[in-house]
Amino acid sequence: MTDQEKDRLCRQIVEMAGDAVIYADREGIIRLWNRAAEGIFGYTEREAVGQSLDLIIPERQREAHWKGYGKAMLDGSSKYGTELLAVPAARKDGERISIEFTINLVRGPDGKVLGPAAVVRDVTARWEREKQMRQQIAQLEAGYTKP
Repeated sequence: MTDQEKDRLCRQIVEMAGDAVIYADREGIIRLWNRAAEGIFGYTEREAVGQSLDLIIPERQREAHWKGYGKAMLDGSSKYGTELLAVPAARKDGERISIEFTINLVRGPDGKVLGPAAVVRDVTARWEREKQMRQQIAQLEAGYTKP
């Protein structure tokens, strides 16, 4: 396979992925936003690319996010390359959703971190089911069930 064929294949995989693939630069500006990201967050590629990641980060989580982001850019490492990070996120319509994702730091030819690439999945429906089950279990344990 030629380098050109590999590049085309990689672009197709990213575009066709069922999970969102988002890449941001060192400053947290979105540079890549696939179709699944459009579906999850409600922003088109045109609306998202060039914007800060704050676009999808709820205001209450921004301080912690940027602290961790800056540390990863300085240290050049993140434990979330192999561990899932589960956090709330914000959609264009204002709805809060639950997402899980991994982060891999993309490096330039000199080894310097260019920015993180994240593979993101919307787990809102599962989170809601689990929350409901926890509530039902708590009610059963308390000896109470809803009529």
